[in-house]
Amino acid sequence: MRLQDKVAFVTGANSGIGKAIAMRFAAEGAHVAVNYLPGGTREADAAAEIATFGTTGIAVGGDVSKREDVERMFTEVVAKFGRIDIAVNNAGIEIKRPFLEVTDDEWNKVIAVNLFGAFLVHQTAARQMVKQGPGGKLINISSVHEDIPFPEYTAYCASKGGIRMMMRNLAMELAPYRINVNNIAPGAIATPINQAVLDDPIASKNAISEIPWGRFGRPEEVASVAVFLASDEAEYVTGSTYYVDGGLTQQVTLY
Repeated sequence: MRLQDKVAFVTGANSGIGKAIAMRFAAEGAHVAVNYLPGGTREADAAAEIATFGTTGIAVGGDVSKREDVERMFTEVVAKFGRIDIAVNNAGIEIKRPFLEVTDDEWNKVIAVNLFGAFLVHQTAARQMVKQGPGGKLINISSVHEDIPFPEYTAYCASKGGIRMMMRNLAMELAPYRINVNNIAPGAIATPINQAVLDDPIASKNAISEIPWGRFGRPEEVASVAVFLASDEAEYVTGSTYYVDGGLTQQVTLY
């Protein structure tokens, strides 16, 4: 198995792309820490998810936009497994709002989770990786909107564009420690965050019309790329964005 006995921390891992990554990592032999935002049924969902793993997992509740939560979660994972080998920034939010109507609170909330949260997780993980040695893997689940404009989602695009440049900088700064840093940029993926579009025949048809591959992607297809980037096979891969978008990015850049 490609991740045998590695220890992975995946944020927002109780649903959607994060859940698919956590489950695939476990299937590849990793011990996975499943992060969830406390509230509702999320803790129960995370526990049920871990019960399906063939490896040992742990559920860690916390808000990735709060340093005390992030540091506590990593302390719990290291106490359980002794190390961190892989950290995946997947937790993210979006708020649809015309730019002229965006409030300070809406802007700050999106940036706090998507960009500041990614900074906190990577910094905390990298510090542990440097301490324990040797090396590690840092992966961001970004978006095609680190490149492609998305009207009425300015804060979201700004956060993803920021993640792109943060990834590039970290790839250079952390290379001496043999820590790989890469992004995965999904396009239209069939996840709960896109459920409104999936449930609307007209909106779904319009979205698919822009995708050369002619369909929405599946979370498992993103997870497949994450496994590669988390594995020893990607030892010489750093500072790159991998698009999982059915050709959407290429279609848009034609115009």
